[in-house]
Amino acid sequence: MEKQYKLRNGPGPAEFRQKLNIIMVLVSLALLVLTVRLWHLQVIKGDELKQRSENNAVRFRKIQPLRGLVMDRNGRVIAENRPSFDVLFMPTKGVDPEALVQKIKDIYKTRSVDYSSDQPFPKSFKSYLPVRLEKNVGMEKVALVETNSVDLPGVYVDVTPIRLYQEGEFLAPIIGYTGEVSKEELEKSEEYTFGDITGKSGIEKVYDTYIRGRRGNELIEVNARGKVIKSLGRIDPVAGSNVVLTIDLALQKAAWEAFGDLSGAAVAMDPRDGSILAMVSLPSYDPNVFNSGIARDEWLKLLKNPLNPLSNKAISGQYPPGSTYKLIVAAAALEEGVVKPETTINCNGSFQLGNRVYHCWNKHGHGSVNLHRALVQSCDVYFYTVGKMLGVDTIAKYAKRFGLGDLTGIELAHEKKGIVPTRDWKQARMKEPWQLGETISISIGQGFNLTTPLQLAQAYGALANGGTLWRPHLVKRIELSDGTVEKEYLREKTGELAFSRRTMDAINRGLWAVVNEPGGTGARARIPNADVCGKTGTSQVVSLSQDARIRRLKKLSAIHKDHALFACYAPMKSPEIVVAVIAENAGGGGAVAAPIARQILNAYFEGKQKSKAPQVAVYPLPAGVSANGVTPE
Repeated sequence: MEKQYKLRNGPGPAEFRQKLNIIMVLVSLALLVLTVRLWHLQVIKGDELKQRSENNAVRFRKIQPLRGLVMDRNGRVIAENRPSFDVLFMPTKGVDPEALVQKIKDIYKTRSVDYSSDQPFPKSFKSYLPVRLEKNVGMEKVALVETNSVDLPGVYVDVTPIRLYQEGEFLAPIIGYTGEVSKEELEKSEEYTFGDITGKSGIEKVYDTYIRGRRGNELIEVNARGKVIKSLGRIDPVAGSNVVLTIDLALQKAAWEAFGDLSGAAVAMDPRDGSILAMVSLPSYDPNVFNSGIARDEWLKLLKNPLNPLSNKAISGQYPPGSTYKLIVAAAALEEGVVKPETTINCNGSFQLGNRVYHCWNKHGHGSVNLHRALVQSCDVYFYTVGKMLGVDTIAKYAKRFGLGDLTGIELAHEKKGIVPTRDWKQARMKEPWQLGETISISIGQGFNLTTPLQLAQAYGALANGGTLWRPHLVKRIELSDGTVEKEYLREKTGELAFSRRTMDAINRGLWAVVNEPGGTGARARIPNADVCGKTGTSQVVSLSQDARIRRLKKLSAIHKDHALFACYAPMKSPEIVVAVIAENAGGGGAVAAPIARQILNAYFEGKQKSKAPQVAVYPLPAGVSANGVTPE
């Protein structure tokens, strides 16, 4: 029997051909889309893809923010920003950095230009971060790099902001300077990254958190030669806040110019709130030299200069206060009841203690003097006698009330405390008992006494304002870039003299007389109608007896000559400015420091007149008092 087979549910020939045609159409459409896509990539996007095929890469670029401005109390700009041109290298595959640097040097040589960086190319670096080759280059180098860009793969010029200090050296001790963040700073804070700019000293450092702003970032695409193709994303930087100082720029200039060629320091302060109107320290330095990286030999020259241009002597210079200290001894004597204003002591030119003789600056003596005349003529014998009666520890107690021997708390770093000696201090420091002769020396501001010009200004300011010690401060307020006040600094009380009215009046009248009565040692600080009150001082740098000093004066080297001091305030009845001056190795306080203070005071009162501020009240001289007279101290 023959078997028969039959296909079940299979497509017929017509149905199979129909499905095949559909498949062919779909395949054709796919090929057409692919062809169009290839044409688009090769023709339309060909150049872009060609660039990407040449090892295109994504790089990260930091954008430095503009640091906030620093201004004086009247809004005059002291520190601002200017563009700096840096030569950078974007690490590029196949490019030898050492050879590239040599090529740049060769290009510079064609124009007799030196390669400024003496730093070797870093041994390790990140491929996505640029490496700076040179900082703050001139326009000639910018032109050479740009015109030779084809031969310098990965090298480009970037524009970043750097500081411009308009007034240069005479504000440097206050403002400070900026520089690249150090390795130590990077390790201490995660806020910094390599290459960031930060404050290195002064206001720039103390208020860096406010001033520096917030950096921006950008992702960029570069080709094989390191040239930027496009930006892939950007976060804009945020400018820093502006710092408004209490400094008056015009008064600052006047204080600087008043010193001429002398070295030293001066502080002008408002005794009503502790705001610093001027603060100079000489010699100084130009902070702009740090913008491009100071050369090693220039840095060493600054460090080794015996006149210490890098230090702010107004806060860190420690000097014997000399006769300016007699103010404190006088206050202690009156408050302790050791003497009364009318108590007289005879000065014959010397004071004997055991086998030792202590001389008055006036070898012929001042005769019988009370407290008033002792201050006016700065009689040493009077204060030797009073100091012996008080004792070292009592004198120290009152010195500390005036704020001596402690930090004032001003915003700047490296402030020094000075020294107010006591019996315990000497025992702890030198393992020796206190000697009575040492009390005699400190009674006129010599011996172990050390004071900073700022402390002296604060002390005299407390007497001027009726007895309050205000913390000295340099910053008035901090503003956002749009002028909105971010933070305002108010006066801060740190102490109180708590003296009787009788003591305050007696000392005030005495200090007024030092400047305005005949024979007053501060006559050269006199300003008509300004009622200046002050005290001169001359502090010995080397310890010699008076006779030996006279014989050897001409042989003393410059660094061994006396320091000249003067501290004052004005006007008497409503003081609004206090000035402390020290001129190093310059001689007598009355002859040298008082005229410097006078120039500062003149500038202050003339500035008030120009701004149409209330005029200084006129207080007539007492009956029978001449406007003439000056004595050596």
